[in-house]
Amino acid sequence: MGKATGAANYREEMAENTSETNPHKRSPELFDQIVNLCKRRGFVFPSAEIYGGIRSTYDYGPLGALMLRNVKNAWWRAMVQERDDVVPIDAAILTNPKVWEASGHLATFTDPLVDCRKCKERWRQDQIGDTCPNCGSKDLTDARPFNLMFKTFVGPVEEEANVAYLRPETAQGMFVNFVNVMQSMRLKPPFGIAQQGRSFRNEITPGNFVFRTREFEQMELEFFVPPAEAGTWHEFWCNERLNWYRRFGIQEELLRLRHHEAEELSHYSAGTADVEFAFPWGWGELEGIANRTDFDLKAHAAHSGERLEYFDQATGERYTPYVIEPAAGATRTMMAFLIAAYDEDEVGGERRSVLRLHPQLAPYQVAVLPLSKKETLAPLAREVLSNLKMHFMCEYDDTQSIGRRYRRQDEIGTPLCVTVDFDSLDDGCVTVRDRDTTEQRRVTIAELVSEISAQLARPFTPRPITTAP
Repeated sequence: MGKATGAANYREEMAENTSETNPHKRSPELFDQIVNLCKRRGFVFPSAEIYGGIRSTYDYGPLGALMLRNVKNAWWRAMVQERDDVVPIDAAILTNPKVWEASGHLATFTDPLVDCRKCKERWRQDQIGDTCPNCGSKDLTDARPFNLMFKTFVGPVEEEANVAYLRPETAQGMFVNFVNVMQSMRLKPPFGIAQQGRSFRNEITPGNFVFRTREFEQMELEFFVPPAEAGTWHEFWCNERLNWYRRFGIQEELLRLRHHEAEELSHYSAGTADVEFAFPWGWGELEGIANRTDFDLKAHAAHSGERLEYFDQATGERYTPYVIEPAAGATRTMMAFLIAAYDEDEVGGERRSVLRLHPQLAPYQVAVLPLSKKETLAPLAREVLSNLKMHFMCEYDDTQSIGRRYRRQDEIGTPLCVTVDFDSLDDGCVTVRDRDTTEQRRVTIAELVSEISAQLARPFTPRPITTAP
């Protein structure tokens, strides 16, 4: 990727779903605006841009790092903190290559690769059909399997005995630790193991900004259940995960749950459903919820020679649990929340861009804005900031007019602004402004933390869907 990154590169990368009708007639320019906002306001930068970058590799800037952490924290609260049947793990990125042999990744984790004989570009055959998207030629090679695993070497000598792989998913670390976790935490099915972390896939045609990249973050749960209960738990997690996206602000019309047809199912799956989001180019997967049966535990048991079973001492029953797996991509989830939140309206006769993000996802919850840069206001404003930072993620902004500063905070999704003015020196009050309504109210500094906490805890209503941004 070159230095001219943004909407132009997005169009170049938009290699999939382009033929699908936009389900809600949302303007294609919306995504251009999101991509440009991401770079301009510090959400996402092209990686190593000063050296020309590298295709589909991105760095998360100050605001992007904050928002991505908030997305992961929201998932973590829902999947681990708020449940008493799920425990966490943090498995290694590098692991014994036998893990990937047992899981089937070395043999079957492939995409069909074709070359265009005319322009020499390479493509995923299942995404382009029989025509090269670059030059329009139909002179393509026969499809051949391309393994998506990133190969590396452990130790100083690059030889086959030292081959290792960057993990293409976080799931296998949970499967191979099934007995360790179950015994150490005294668990019995149904229970889950949750993990967040980096995964790596050598995609043939990455694209659509951060939607499909070769390095990405996953949020996965492996939920181990008695085989007879697998169908019930699969339905439970499908509904639970769909509702999580609604809970944090994605509109009903932009979400759907799509069950896979029989020919789509992975070799390990007895049933899979995708939570899909209406991206500007069409429906795209946010999360897959799969009934993986007992495939993984039995495969690792067979290859390792270890028993990966549950034994119920009370009944004498021994069985290999089935696994229900909700697996989400943190980076594409963050992008979906940005797209769903982006809005434009008019305030005081001026057009403004605003991210109507859920307060728990916004990079900053509060911005402290002294009305003037005069030294008489700075000490009090800094004192207010110091107190608020103990409870919320805050930004301090004292440059340009107060109106311009409000607009900046609206554009990055900050729910509340606190303005310290000259009256504050006398009456001990500040003005709290709401991002969505632009309403302002006077609050005492002594009550500020409790007032902001109450405002941020109010039920969140997503913005209505419009046909244009």
